[in-house]
Amino acid sequence: MRPLPAHLPLSGGAMIRVLRRWVLSDLGIASVLALFAALVVVGIWLEPVDVPINLIFLPLVLGILFLSSRMLPWFAGYILLTLVTAGVLQEEYTIRIATALGVMATISVLVIVMSLRRGQIGVGPLRGQSMLVDLRDRILAQGEIPTLPREWLVESALSSAGGSPFAGDFVVATTRWRESLELVVVDVSGKGEAAGTRALQLSGAMGGLVGALPPAGFLPAANDYLLQRAWEEGFATAVHVSVDLATGVFELRSAGHPPAVQRHAGSGRWEMLQAEGPVLGIVEDVEYACIRGQLDQGDSLLLYTDGMVEEPRRDIELGIDHMLGAAESLLRKSWDGLADRLVGAVGSPDDDRALLLVHRRP
Repeated sequence: MRPLPAHLPLSGGAMIRVLRRWVLSDLGIASVLALFAALVVVGIWLEPVDVPINLIFLPLVLGILFLSSRMLPWFAGYILLTLVTAGVLQEEYTIRIATALGVMATISVLVIVMSLRRGQIGVGPLRGQSMLVDLRDRILAQGEIPTLPREWLVESALSSAGGSPFAGDFVVATTRWRESLELVVVDVSGKGEAAGTRALQLSGAMGGLVGALPPAGFLPAANDYLLQRAWEEGFATAVHVSVDLATGVFELRSAGHPPAVQRHAGSGRWEMLQAEGPVLGIVEDVEYACIRGQLDQGDSLLLYTDGMVEEPRRDIELGIDHMLGAAESLLRKSWDGLADRLVGAVGSPDDDRALLLVHRRP
């Protein structure tokens, strides 16, 4: 079959698809917005009283949202040019018009500066935000509890400072060959969004390390990883527990973290498990002491960050007592959902908080 000549006209459907792709492209969006700004200038020229100069602000806002960092500086410069033209076409100046021109010109310059900084990342604003949200979701996914035998209840709860979606506290949970449960609670230095960027990177690394190394090697490897990063605020505290799902025997190691607490079902009392070890990212070649114990039926284990128990002008032991008192009061309803209820009941709202509950059902 002979090929069709290249000069044949496109069909109607093909032309619509080509036009749609062009309109949705960076150049197409910029062209449409530039045409709108030009029509505003023409309107000001024809009807300076009826057409408000503030209309030029609309394409600038849409350009900030949808244009790439490469196109945005040129478009902002074009908006500056249309502002100058619109100002020249004004028959008379009032304080309102002069203020509007000054504000929009300032915003245009700020947009140019902002887009040049954004160009270092190489993504547009909407895509950049979606990348951060995707990374945040990956942190939360690291803390999702895997499917466990029915006798085990494991819950985690997180709350960030000021309600920010990014936090420096996070949880990592995984199983090893369905025989043991590996759990890590981490508190990165700082709080809120400032610590969230470091937590994004650290959570991915810890998620890979905890499932690939034996329990004794996890914290030393995490410490080496932080030392290699050489962050200015590159330290973190962490607590790691490995639980044998068949017997309930656990190994617990801590890196400068608040002590874990175990509730013994037989006596109804809480016991603090104070494992020794320096914080991560400060000292080379460190060892982390191991505390061995067992979770019998009905026993529970709480791992948490300092935001749950530390407040200004209050000793941490008093904070732990307050948390355990609240836990006793809340667990009268049920162990299910206790992690969320406890995080909502205690701790400072101005600090990141994370809590991990491990309960062996009777």
